[in-house]
Amino acid sequence: MPSHVFADRPAPQPPERETVDALITRTRRLRGDLDAVRRDSVSIDDDVQGRWHRALCDLAVHQLDDLGTHLGQLKDGLPADGTDGPRDEYFGRPAFSEPLSDARPGSLISRVGSAEWNLITDEMSWSAEVYQIFGRPPEKGPLSLDELPSLLLPDDQTRLTAMVTDCLVDGKPIDGEFRIIRSDGTLRTLHMMGEPVLDSDGCTASMWAVLRDVSDLRRSQHAVRQSQDTLQRRQRIASTERQVAVELQRSVLPHWRGPVRLAHSDRAALDLAAHYLPAAAPTLIGGDWYDAMELPGGGSLLTVGDLTGHGVSAASGMAMLLGALRGMAVAGIAPGPLLGHLNHLLEASAQPALGSAVCCTYDRSTRTLAWAQAGHPAPLLFRGGAGRVLAPPSGALLGAAPGAAYGQAEVQLLPGDLLVLHTAGLARRDALDESGPDRLLALALRFAATGTAEDCLRVITDECGETERRDDACVLVARVPGAGSPQGRPAD
Repeated sequence: MPSHVFADRPAPQPPERETVDALITRTRRLRGDLDAVRRDSVSIDDDVQGRWHRALCDLAVHQLDDLGTHLGQLKDGLPADGTDGPRDEYFGRPAFSEPLSDARPGSLISRVGSAEWNLITDEMSWSAEVYQIFGRPPEKGPLSLDELPSLLLPDDQTRLTAMVTDCLVDGKPIDGEFRIIRSDGTLRTLHMMGEPVLDSDGCTASMWAVLRDVSDLRRSQHAVRQSQDTLQRRQRIASTERQVAVELQRSVLPHWRGPVRLAHSDRAALDLAAHYLPAAAPTLIGGDWYDAMELPGGGSLLTVGDLTGHGVSAASGMAMLLGALRGMAVAGIAPGPLLGHLNHLLEASAQPALGSAVCCTYDRSTRTLAWAQAGHPAPLLFRGGAGRVLAPPSGALLGAAPGAAYGQAEVQLLPGDLLVLHTAGLARRDALDESGPDRLLALALRFAATGTAEDCLRVITDECGETERRDDACVLVARVPGAGSPQGRPAD
């Protein structure tokens, strides 16, 4: 196109070649760096955040491709014969007149063409690229400004008419987008930039415009927005679910503060302390529980357990199991049969899951502990500065074996004995840690130097309560009082 006198500024001078070359070099370098980032994003888990990350990388790469191609066009100028210009050696495509159908898959490189409508002679001039953008055969000639809106969606016709009117009447530059339906039925989004061209008397003689097909770019941007909206929505849901799980867990687990005894004014009552240790990741609210309660007839219930999973489902399942366990214990069902009933309950649940548990009843009149376990770490007994793991009776994971039978064992406790019940994640440093109970058994001498269950619990949390826990855990400590042993306060 010949140069024009623009309505709001003089014709720009062509940029210096060295400046464009420097921009091309910088764009190529940035494109290579971004390629590396995009390759790394392939290894990200295929979740919403991963898809959003890859979508952003793809969009940035495509926009740099677009920038590189247009800088190449700026460097080489408009081909005099209208044929294909030179290819850009880095971006691997013609610098100016590559057909849209030949663009590489996934590319957002768009055709850029120019058009002019002469208001005095009614002549119209479209570059070859504009014909390709509109999907219009060149032999049909260009569309007039009056005919152009016929290709637009109805919602966009008024917008284009207003832009053209403002340009021709008020001398305002054009900068806007509209959507067209091409003859092949495809919907395309075009971006138009243009200005009125004035004659020597300052009147509008013609209008010129640069048109660009931005359909793929807008689709990619839309995909990024959708992924981001989905990610934010899921984050809000996850935050809400976590809060519900935390509140449910807090409402179920006993709110003990300091040492506890279950029987009022009874020096034979157990001295108790318990603690829940959360995982480092705030979203990993699991189904771990601890509980102790006084039973009719003078006995006491001690239990810890863990239900698989995390979040609301695990916390609600834990609440269901713990409620059932309390009810059956109050009804006088012994630990072995009790776990059998819990196993059946978990099998019949609408949300199948697996669980582990240890259930104990303590008769303070005889100092006898009866206990059963379901795929759970056995209680640890500390006596006289030494510790051991109680030999576990048979018992499968809850929910794993229909009709499973659970054995029951008994052990005679002595004044001053210390009993530690815990879930599997308490003493494990990481997923590969196979030390089992050894880490807790090594604390035997430190336990012997303490006076209350709360002191023993503090020793355990100092040793095992790391801030970077992989999973949450529960621990319950019960000390059999001896002569002169301090007593805890009654349970709430």
